[in-house]
Amino acid sequence: MTAPALNEINLLEDTWAREVPHAQFKLLRREDPVHWHELPDGEGFFAITKHEDIIKLSRDPELWSVEKGSFFIRDQTDQSLENLALTLVGMDPPKHSRFRKLVNAAFAPRMIRKLTEDIKRRADLLAQKIEPGAEIEFVEQIASRLPLEVICEMMGIPPEDEDHIIDWSNRMVGFQDPDFRTTPEDGQVAAAEIYLRCNQLAEERQTDPREDIVSALVHGEVDGEKLTTHEINMFFVTLIVAGNETTRNLLSGALLEIATNDALREDLVRNVEDDALWRSATEEFLRWNGSIHNFRRTATRDTEVRGVKIREGQKAVLFYTSGNRDEDIFENPDVFDPRRSPNDHVTFGGGGPHFCLGSGLARTEINAQLRAILRRCPNVELTGEPRRMRSDFINGIKYLPVRFS
Repeated sequence: MTAPALNEINLLEDTWAREVPHAQFKLLRREDPVHWHELPDGEGFFAITKHEDIIKLSRDPELWSVEKGSFFIRDQTDQSLENLALTLVGMDPPKHSRFRKLVNAAFAPRMIRKLTEDIKRRADLLAQKIEPGAEIEFVEQIASRLPLEVICEMMGIPPEDEDHIIDWSNRMVGFQDPDFRTTPEDGQVAAAEIYLRCNQLAEERQTDPREDIVSALVHGEVDGEKLTTHEINMFFVTLIVAGNETTRNLLSGALLEIATNDALREDLVRNVEDDALWRSATEEFLRWNGSIHNFRRTATRDTEVRGVKIREGQKAVLFYTSGNRDEDIFENPDVFDPRRSPNDHVTFGGGGPHFCLGSGLARTEINAQLRAILRRCPNVELTGEPRRMRSDFINGIKYLPVRFS
């Protein structure tokens, strides 16, 4: 990959469909770490590419708001902004903190430890479905299944709804990719379908509460008041999309690296029962191929970053992909090192109130599924060209043909 000149930097969706622009980020970190990036269809933004700055901005939500402009690069309509402000990722503190408490317990470390054996069992069952020597499309047949099964179980969504959840999620987050959404209206239809299913489940839990997240939302209170139907719907959407799309992409990116890095694959297979190695390897997979490119923040007052003046209302986009290759933080950042320690990646955010709620769940699923696969089939090869998702928000591989043996 060759970096263009600074005035030719392009970090929008068409670039990501071709490649991860590491060369562009390397140039920006070195020469212009707070880079003004034009938009062809709206006001531009400042690209924040240094690890230190990503953490600093992430931990100052009073100055760097998500509610004032959403977490997407492009500005939203008033209605979209209003809806996004009802999602956990779209709220500022203290509102964010109050709503997050409703579901914190479900994702707490002790709950994830209780789920670990079930996650391993599900991962093993999926691995057993792989026929050695047969070509499979990894994203749909393997990567999407484990995180989907687990989050549906946690939410209280019946197994027969799982394929619908994948379809709805793809159409909602794939708004820049024609393979996922054919028209702008298609995303609205998907939202309506998912809201309808949420309403049905919520009605059931009103009279028949269970130990699941939907019941917690239906019967929970924020500041002494029950959530509205719309608030429950938006919570539901956030959790099922974040709970399956992100880990699916992390698994696909990890498998691609294993399939194209013989030394790594042999090391992981040889040490497949080494828990310590696999903990550090999982962190390196997270650093190497995070599932979210960036989050946008909006300045609530005039300020500056590294001496660059940013006015109230202007956008700063935190590029986690760049922070994870910052030469000031990571030794040999362009080398995959399964024993890297420390590994202070920002894949789950730079800390602060929006640190990823499901980080422990994602780690457990990645570790379990990759090990289960390599125990059954220690060899894997690409049988075709992977295809990347066209999105400047989601770091996804949508097609990954492989053969295991």
